[in-house]
Amino acid sequence: MKHWPSQLFPIILLALLAALSFWLQKTVDQEEPRHDSKLRHDPDAIAENFIARRFNEDGQVKYRLTAPYLVHYPDDDSSELKSPVLTSYRPEAPPVTVSSKNGKVTSKGETVYLWDDVILTRAATPTRPEMMARMPDLTAKPDAGTAFTNNAVEITQGQSWVKGIGANLDNNNATLVLQSQVTGLYIRPKALK
Repeated sequence: MKHWPSQLFPIILLALLAALSFWLQKTVDQEEPRHDSKLRHDPDAIAENFIARRFNEDGQVKYRLTAPYLVHYPDDDSSELKSPVLTSYRPEAPPVTVSSKNGKVTSKGETVYLWDDVILTRAATPTRPEMMARMPDLTAKPDAGTAFTNNAVEITQGQSWVKGIGANLDNNNATLVLQSQVTGLYIRPKALK
């Protein structure tokens, strides 16, 4: 008569040791989490009185971005700005300046997000007074010369004003289009002497 329990014991013990060895190997081989700054959103550079200029093909300044304080983050190559001012230039046209309390620039400067009391100003010309637009935020594509917002916009030029929701700005064609709920008052400017 064979004793199955006595013959099964070594097989069970071997299986248990194999399972324990497998578990121990997996535990030891687990990679430690890396504490690399590329995985965290930690700044790697801080600049004060920051100025960046982009030039067109003719060597003329296309736009200028300034800020008294800039923090750069290496994980996504973005920069956050305090009190940024973005000024766009076109030949034979007045400059357009956008300022806000806060801003963010994406990698390679393709997009500039501005928020908290955004003010867009087109300088006065000999035939038109200064134009000023106020909005809570604006997304600008400086290389393309365009910007947009989906929020409320209030524009004043001289005594005239217009309000609306959402706006698209194309600095290349000198247009600002309000998207919806547009109301306003136009007062003809007095003839220049």
